Amino acid sequence: MLINLVLGLSVMVLCLLLQIILLVYAIRYYFKYQIQKNSNTVISNLLVISGVMLLLLIGNLGQIAIWALLFMMQNEFHVFADAFYHSTVNFASLGYGDIVMSKEHRLLGALEAINGVLMIGISTAALMTPFKDAIKTALEAKRDS
Repeated sequence: MLINLVLGLSVMVLCLLLQIILLVYAIRYYFKYQIQKNSNTVISNLLVISGVMLLLLIGNLGQIAIWALLFMMQNEFHVFADAFYHSTVNFASLGYGDIVMSKEHRLLGALEAINGVLMIGISTAALMTPFKDAIKTALEAKRDS
């Protein structure tokens, strides 16, 4: 159990680093857009929100892939697609139970679920400013028309 805890916490740190890197890129992308934008339309704001969401989604999918690789290294899966599916279910905290890891490594699934809740929360929080700005733009456009 201790080995799984160390492995899981190590992967969580790696995932946090990946999330931070892509979050920094998403923030830079957003502020670059805010400084350079010539039009303040709803469509342009939605395009920027889509870009931020895409960067954050890439981060989450990357983390899911990292966990899937760990599961494969622990010989829980032999096909990456199965490991990725199981990892996605864990990361999203769905817990379908159609694929169950061995007792020896099941703690890793729970650690991934904790990781997923935290990282999806960070992604959601990062989207609040672009959404707030898009709503503000829409209200201003409606008021001006």
